[in-house]
Amino acid sequence: MSETTLYERLGGRDGIRAVVDDFYDRLVADERLGPFFEGANMERLRRTQTDFLCEAAGGPETYDAEPVREAHLHVPFEPADIERAVALLRESLDTFDVPDDDAEAVVEAVAAYEEELLAEPSE
Repeated sequence: MSETTLYERLGGRDGIRAVVDDFYDRLVADERLGPFFEGANMERLRRTQTDFLCEAAGGPETYDAEPVREAHLHVPFEPADIERAVALLRESLDTFDVPDDDAEAVVEAVAAYEEELLAEPSE
């Protein structure tokens, strides 16, 4: 029996999209993070985040949107904002009963971009 990929264990694109939708619902509703999404094209954000996580999980999709750093230069994130977003991501993964090891792999894929998310235009 062959070992399944993280992508397969997460339910493929549909499973990952469900987690992403839940995650973005939490982000938008969050008192601290919600204001960052005012006026944003939420469908595009959901689609590109889904592609990103699908690729990171070993799926056939590719993330071909703007590089993470450039896409977030206009967003004045603080380290506490990233911590809060990660906590919300963990809640979303928990809602879908994603096993701890798989959830940690997803969080690590996102957390690897913390420096890019916190970059400022002058850097």
